[in-house]
Amino acid sequence: MANELTEQQVSTALTTVTTPGRDRDLVAGGQVSGIVIKDGHVGFTIEIDPSEKDHADQIRNASESAVRALDGVLSATAMLTAHQAAGAGDTPPGKPIGSGQPASNEPLKPARHLIAVASGKGGVGKSTTSINLALAIAATGQRVGILDADIYGPSLPRLIGQNRKPQSDGKKIYPIEAWGLQTMSIGYLVAEDAPTIWRGPMVMSAIEQMLRDVAWDNLDVLIIDMPPGTGDAQLTLSQRAALSGAVIVSTPQDLALIDARKGLNMFRKVNVPVLGIIENMSHFICTDCGSRHDIFGHGGAAAEAARIGAPFLGEVPLEMAIRATSDEGTPVVAKDPGGPHAAHYTTIAGAVMAQLDDAVKAGPKIVIE
Repeated sequence: MANELTEQQVSTALTTVTTPGRDRDLVAGGQVSGIVIKDGHVGFTIEIDPSEKDHADQIRNASESAVRALDGVLSATAMLTAHQAAGAGDTPPGKPIGSGQPASNEPLKPARHLIAVASGKGGVGKSTTSINLALAIAATGQRVGILDADIYGPSLPRLIGQNRKPQSDGKKIYPIEAWGLQTMSIGYLVAEDAPTIWRGPMVMSAIEQMLRDVAWDNLDVLIIDMPPGTGDAQLTLSQRAALSGAVIVSTPQDLALIDARKGLNMFRKVNVPVLGIIENMSHFICTDCGSRHDIFGHGGAAAEAARIGAPFLGEVPLEMAIRATSDEGTPVVAKDPGGPHAAHYTTIAGAVMAQLDDAVKAGPKIVIE
C-alpha cells in the first residue's frame, strides 16, 4: 500500500519555491497556509505582498508544479492572497490575487461566446441538456467546448464515456477531445465516487483555472455546465467569466420553476443576458399505448418565460433513449444525430445561436436601487 501523502511532504516541496526578490522560500517566509489533502488532490494558500502581484502567475505555477511532482498527487491548486490595509488602488485585505488574471480584473473569455447552462436546483437534467446542446451547436459547424463547472458533482466524464487524466505541459492543461468537442471537468482528476471537500475560495480557484489555464483551441462557443443553485460559486463565475448569455433549464413542476426563477433573477442582476428557458422532462409518450402523460405538469416553463419576457427555447420530453445514452457515455445527439430525440436539441441550439449576437449587443440594463 502506498504511503499516504502528508502536509509535511507538501510543505517540503514548497521549500523549493522562492518569490522573486526574496531570499527565503515560501515556507521559511511563512507564506504557506491552509494545506488541504483529499484523495490525491492538494489545495493550499500562499500569501504575497500586494506589490508582488505581477509575479502571481509565476509563483502559482511554480508552487503547483512542485507539489504535482510528488508521488500520489493528482492535482494541485494554489490560491494566492494579499493582506494590507486597503486604500485607493490597493488590494483589499485577503482578496485572491490574480492566479494569472490581469491586474485590471478583465473577465475571462476563452471562447468567442460563453454560454452558461444553469438551473435553480439539481435533478432537472441540466448536465444532459448541456452536453446535447453543445453537440447540437457543434453540428452547425461551430468549434465548441464544454466546461463542467460543477466541482462537487461533476458528471461530464460519465456523459461522454471518458474518465482519464488530461495531459499538461506544465503551464496549460489540454482539454480531452470527445465527440468533436473540447471538454474539461474536475471529474477527470478525481475518482467518480470520491467527494470533493473544498471550501468556496478553493472551488472558485479551480473553476477559474479551468477557464484560464486550459488550452482551449480557437473556440467559437464554450458551454459552461453551471453548478445548480445560486450560491457564491455561481455568482462569482457569472462576474468573472465574460458570459454571452445564460440558458435556464427547469422541469414543468412548480417547485423547480420557483428555483429556476431565482437563477434567472441572479443572471439579470449581474447583467448577463438570459437567452431563454428550456422545459426538460416536459412530458412522456407511452411506448405501449402512444398516449401522452404530463408527469411533472406541463407548460410551466413556457408560462414563466412569457411572464418575465425571456425566450422559450423549447420542450424536451422524458425519454428513455435520452437517459440511456447519457448513462452509456454516448449522448443522444452524438449517437443518433438525425433521430427524433436529437431533433429537440437541434431546435434549441438553433434558437440560441440565432439570437446570441443580438443578446450580446442588447443585454438587459438592470438598475439595482
